[in-house]
Amino acid sequence: MLLFRIFILSILFVFTFFLCGHSKSADSKNPNIILIYTDDQGFGDASNLNPKAKFKTPALDRLAEEGLTFTDGHSSDTVCTPSRYGLLTGRYSWRTHLKQGVLGADVTCLIEDGRVTLASLLRDNDYDTAMVGKWHLGMKFPGTFGKRDWSQPVEDMPLDKGFEYFWGIPASLNYGILAWFEGRYAAVPPTVFTAKKNNSRHPDYRIIPPYQNDPAYVPTPQNTKPIEIAPNFVDSECLTRFTDKAIDWMTEQLNKDSDQPFFLYLSFTSPHYPVAPLPRFWGLGEAGGYGEFMIETDFHVGRILSFLDQKGLAKNTMVVFSSDNGPERTWNWRAKEYGHQSNHIYKEGKRSIYEGGHRVPLFVRWPAKITAGKQYHHPVGQPDLLATFAQILGVSLPDNAGEDSVSLLPIFENPEQKMDHPPIINHASNGRFAIRDGDWKLIMPHGKLTRELYNLKHDPSEENNLFGQQHEIEERLERAITAIVQNGRTTKGAPQKNDVLWWPDLTWISK
Repeated sequence: MLLFRIFILSILFVFTFFLCGHSKSADSKNPNIILIYTDDQGFGDASNLNPKAKFKTPALDRLAEEGLTFTDGHSSDTVCTPSRYGLLTGRYSWRTHLKQGVLGADVTCLIEDGRVTLASLLRDNDYDTAMVGKWHLGMKFPGTFGKRDWSQPVEDMPLDKGFEYFWGIPASLNYGILAWFEGRYAAVPPTVFTAKKNNSRHPDYRIIPPYQNDPAYVPTPQNTKPIEIAPNFVDSECLTRFTDKAIDWMTEQLNKDSDQPFFLYLSFTSPHYPVAPLPRFWGLGEAGGYGEFMIETDFHVGRILSFLDQKGLAKNTMVVFSSDNGPERTWNWRAKEYGHQSNHIYKEGKRSIYEGGHRVPLFVRWPAKITAGKQYHHPVGQPDLLATFAQILGVSLPDNAGEDSVSLLPIFENPEQKMDHPPIINHASNGRFAIRDGDWKLIMPHGKLTRELYNLKHDPSEENNLFGQQHEIEERLERAITAIVQNGRTTKGAPQKNDVLWWPDLTWISK
């Protein structure tokens, strides 16, 4: 009888140990991560951030209500390529050879081989990784314009930078080589030609049939050069196809191993030109075609959130949402025509060193960790994601990775407490610099432009230049930006070299 009791107690002990261990494993599982990145969406293009918005964004509003809103979140630059570099590497793009503007489609990738990215970090820590949508960091295609061999693979692209799956397009639509690439190939390659056509719903352009077999016969109503395109490519299909593929990929991962965490980088092409909403969205909102396009974008964000709900994944999936820079130049026309302010109360938009160029929507929802409905009102940057993910995983970054990345995990855990974040560097597409530390922003000289100083707490629209009135603050900020540039990093650690030691935009630093 005693032996029988010992046997039963042993069974109960093992069973209890198994349950406790299993429960602990489930609770401590690393989160799935979905990073949704829009293109040229201004701070005022989210209805929860802009009470006067002329359209509603219920999916973005839901992210804010169920997660954390960073009201002072910044892209690392003011145009596509450099912002995406900073997002994925945690390092400012101006440290590379790209000092101004963006890359084209068929160029060497700006992310060098071996550099740690969000994708490689997560892949190396047992995540499945995928990128769906617009890349715009450079790829190498076989052959040259009009003389391609599409039986050969695309090189130096997302699959070489930590992503295990890729489905998307190489760059902004105006740069061409447009096809639905899966991995290194396109089932229907870009073998025909087109050029920008007029757009009836917005003052920009469309990329739509008919297409030509010979670039010499391509009509050019907007006086632009021909681009390569696949016969089955249409601009208005991007958002639907991207979202469909993202959901398909996540479904495949769940069917393969529901316990394996995944990382999905979903990079939309909207509301960047061409503004091409599907007919089902026409007439919605009160901001013309642009408002319709933002409503469609929000609809697809909602599809992702609904998928997580249906699969029971919402609680332990971190959804990060942001934009690569502020709104395109038509923000000014839209404000006059419809009364919609895409840049909200901030000055200017895309390409600008002022707040409208780089202060963007930034939401993070992670119900297992983040208390719903919180806001954080101090400056943070998109490069901070790399260090954030590393801390969540419990791993350290080497000195030559994430040089400008600071973990935001303490904010996730306690958004009421101000984090000791080092200064953030803003960078315009023309190469001009600014430094932001707390309430103060110092814009550096550039060409014939002189220094400017703003207190953003009292003057968020940057209307009152205080330079010359706050000498101690001006000197402190100039010393700080000089050190950040010259040390090759913002964070603590061994100094690193910038890819170029000095360049003309550093007018305040001796050569």
